Order: sequence, then C-alpha cells, then structure tokens
Amino acid sequence: MAETRLNPQVRTETMILHMGPQHPSTHGVLRVDLELDGEVIQRAIPYLGHLHRGIEKLAENKTFHQVIPLTDRLDYLGPMVNNLGYALAVERLLGLQVPERSQVIRVIMAELTRIQSHLVWMGTHVLDIGAMSPIMYCFREREQILDIFEMVAGARMNPSYIRVGGVNGDLMSAARDKIAMFAETFPKHIKEYEDLLTNNPIWINRTKRVGTITAEEAIDLGTTGPTLRSCGYKWDLRKTNPYSGYETYQFDIILGKNGDVYDRYWVRIEEMKQSIDLIKQGLKKLKPGPIYADEAKVIPPIKEKVMTDIGALIHHFKIISEGFKVPEGEVYQAIETPRGELGFYIVSDGSSKPYRFKIKTPSFMNLMALDTLAKGRLLADIVAIIGSMDIVLGEIDK
Repeated sequence: MAETRLNPQVRTETMILHMGPQHPSTHGVLRVDLELDGEVIQRAIPYLGHLHRGIEKLAENKTFHQVIPLTDRLDYLGPMVNNLGYALAVERLLGLQVPERSQVIRVIMAELTRIQSHLVWMGTHVLDIGAMSPIMYCFREREQILDIFEMVAGARMNPSYIRVGGVNGDLMSAARDKIAMFAETFPKHIKEYEDLLTNNPIWINRTKRVGTITAEEAIDLGTTGPTLRSCGYKWDLRKTNPYSGYETYQFDIILGKNGDVYDRYWVRIEEMKQSIDLIKQGLKKLKPGPIYADEAKVIPPIKEKVMTDIGALIHHFKIISEGFKVPEGEVYQAIETPRGELGFYIVSDGSSKPYRFKIKTPSFMNLMALDTLAKGRLLADIVAIIGSMDIVLGEIDK
C-alpha cells in the first residue's frame, strides 16, 4: 500500500470553464471558454454571435440615407463617430466636399463622443475590478455630454446627427456655450479620477504587468486604438490618415510602454485630455458658413421650406422615399473611434442602395488578442483583461 501511495498513477488534465454569455463583466453577450490548469489560464477562446443582427445585409437593402441609423447602433457608445465614418465613405463616392463649418462641428461632436465613451469604459471597468465610486463620477460627467447631444441633435444615445453631406442642424450659440463650459470644467474631474486610481496601490496591483502584449504581437493580431498604443506603437488615424480636417489640429498621440491593463487605462485618461484640447481648438475654428455640401444632391431641404414650398416638398419626398443615386465604384474609409480603427467598405452599382456593405470594427479585432493577453495569468485577472480592451459587442457581432 505504501508503494502505491508513493507511486500513484496520476492523471492530469485541464478544466474548461464557460464564462458567459450572460456575465456582467463580459461587457455584452459574450461567451469565453477558459482552459484552466488550477487557477492559471492556458487558453481563452471567445465565442461570438449571440448579438448578431445582420447590419451589413440590412444596409444592402436600404437607401444610402436610411443606413445612417444602423451605424448608430454598431457601437452604441460611439454613435456620432460611426455616423462620421459612414458619411465620409459615401461622400468620397459622391465626390462631395463638406463645408468647413460642418467639418469643425463633426470634429467637436466626435471628440465629445470619445470622452463619453471613455467615461463609460472607465466607470464599468473599475466597477468590474471592485471599486464602486468612480462610476458615479464618470456618469456624472457623461450626463453633461448627453445633454449637449440632446440639445444639438434631439437625441441622447442614437442621434443620427452627422449626415451624408453635412450635419443635421447647426451648432447654435447655447450649445456652443454649453460645450465651452464643459471643456473648461472637465479637466478638474479627470484629476478626481486620477486621485482615485492612478497611484492607488490596489489599482496598481490589479492592473500593472497584467494582460501584457508586445507591439509586435499587437500588430500581428490586428489590434488598433488604445490597445495598440498602450504597447508604444504610434498609430492614430487622426494623425496618420487624417480626415474631416484633423490635419489642421494640434494634438499628441498618447503612448504607453508595457502594453498592460494599467497602460490601457493611462492612455485613455490622457486621450480625454487631448480631446478637450481638440474641442477648444474646434470652437475657435467655428466660422459662419453653410453646413451642407450640396443641398440639391443628397440633403433634404430644411423643414421650413418643406412646409411652405411645393418644390421643396417634392424634393424631400424623393430623397426620403427613393434615396439618391451614388456613382459606380468602391471605397474603404477608416476613422479613429474610441476603440480603434472603424472601416466602411462600400461598393456602389450606381443605384440608391449599397451593392456591397462591409464593416471592419475595432472591438472585433481587439478581442482576437484575448488569448494572448490572458495566457499564463490567473483566473482572477480575466475580468480586468477583458475590461481593459473596452469591447462593445454590438459592433463585434454586427
């Protein structure tokens, strides 16, 4: 018996743990299969599709104008940025030059969207790890931005404000004042977040040297946005492939060093500071002028004309019911969202509907790095790692 106890026939095997699809810290309807050796993660395999809505195929059966509300619902935390990427793609096919005032308004709205998206990320990410206070602070400031969106676009979450050829309504003085006030007061709130987290020893222990990835691995896996920049790789489409006038703005690309959970936090904190500076620059650039490219071509006439002019009423009816024709061709337009590179590939056959419509979303690409980030870490780290990538399942599953 003693000999048997000293030389047991030991069989070792790993355990598969299903995380999700309904799990609060997967930030959506995501299932991750974790292969564990004790508490050490050997593999982390994401399973997608629980939230699939068929947006690409839906878009191929709608007019170019009708596609805009679908883009709001891709990344529901970055709707105005999604609108912008799609509008830029169609404008390239049409050969439209958007007026300067409209371009400035688009940049201001895009940077406000980036801030409110980062605020939701930070509040929920920190809550996942165990701290409850920051989400209260973050949502306090996010409400101010949503109030601005409601004032400008009439909606808080899915505004469909940026349209092909311009924006849906001018930026009035009351909205400009509210934006300027937010830009002045928000930096002190960023300091509040940092006072709670940046040098907090518990936060540092849960995030530093956790979920690391090298720049080479990040590039090979196709990651973009803060996930890529946290590794020290200088890539931001607003600088490298500027659009909507970003080439006329002064701002820095924020880079991390270690590619860990902490650096992904720090990059987003600094990006919010850069976004505030961009908004201030945009407010200074606002000059009187038109906000539509070519009204007769793709933009419905203003409501006052529709109510009083039969020609404007017919024009409005034709655009809304039949859409506008787009010349034959294909285009790929990429922009920098809060999560990374969002790309729209559109093929037009000359009709009023896209012949082919494909979307490259940053959350999908970044999620492919999960196995690399999690391998060798403890089970307790997986929540911090998933949260640090700031994924939105709406744009992963489409």
